Amino acid sequence: MPLMPWLHCLRGVVSRELLRFLHQRSRFLAALVRPLVWLFVFAAGFRMALGVAMTEPYQTYILYEVYIVPGLVGMIQLFNGMQSSLSMVYDREMGSMRVLLVSPFPRWYLLVCKLLASTLVSVVQVYVFLAIAWWYGIQAPPLGYLWILPTLVVTGFMVGSLGLLLSTFVRQLENFAGIMNFVIFPMFFLSSALYPLWRIREGSYLVYQIAALNPFTQAVEMIRFALYERVNLEAILISVMVTLVLLGLAILGYNPSRGMMARKGGGGD
Repeated sequence: MPLMPWLHCLRGVVSRELLRFLHQRSRFLAALVRPLVWLFVFAAGFRMALGVAMTEPYQTYILYEVYIVPGLVGMIQLFNGMQSSLSMVYDREMGSMRVLLVSPFPRWYLLVCKLLASTLVSVVQVYVFLAIAWWYGIQAPPLGYLWILPTLVVTGFMVGSLGLLLSTFVRQLENFAGIMNFVIFPMFFLSSALYPLWRIREGSYLVYQIAALNPFTQAVEMIRFALYERVNLEAILISVMVTLVLLGLAILGYNPSRGMMARKGGGGD
């Protein structure tokens, strides 16, 4: 197949996702309300009790709201990735993906296009949130806002791949919404998004072990270091490997001959 049809398919999937995002203003506002409530309300209350000691990548002692900004960036991408996968359940049964999944294009390519589109949406949301945080007084080095772009792409693909993988196990929106609650909140709260790992270890060693093994922790740390122009090689490698594994499992799950879609009678074939 020539290159142009592949690019046309990519443009179609990405533009459709962006147009859907532009028309769903409530989705954009909801994506910002959650992190802003943590930043303006909870962080203000916890500021004195949960000040963060000097630790990498920070060069001095910081306030709590400074620490949680990278975690809230991860929150935006986590919720967006799951919400995009929620729409995938609908599109797979009655929407555009039902048609695309029977097109000549390989399913892995269609899924990658879908992930790229949802990641671009999350990147827009993240930069709007960072602009508000900058206005609020939480300012990272200027180049840090460029450094985090590749990490946002990796994180967006990771959480999006997880959502796609979960979507292969359900066929009804109601069931998927329930599964999301059992995935989003444990991933977010059992990570370094809100509290440093060393502080979690002081409270509970078991919770610390779970948080240390949580791949979302590595994604948050990857964003945190990049925002301050630092490289956390371990977090990058783990995040990339987890992304590849989750994406591979999601592609296998959408394989009509071997994946979960085959066991459920197909996904539009």
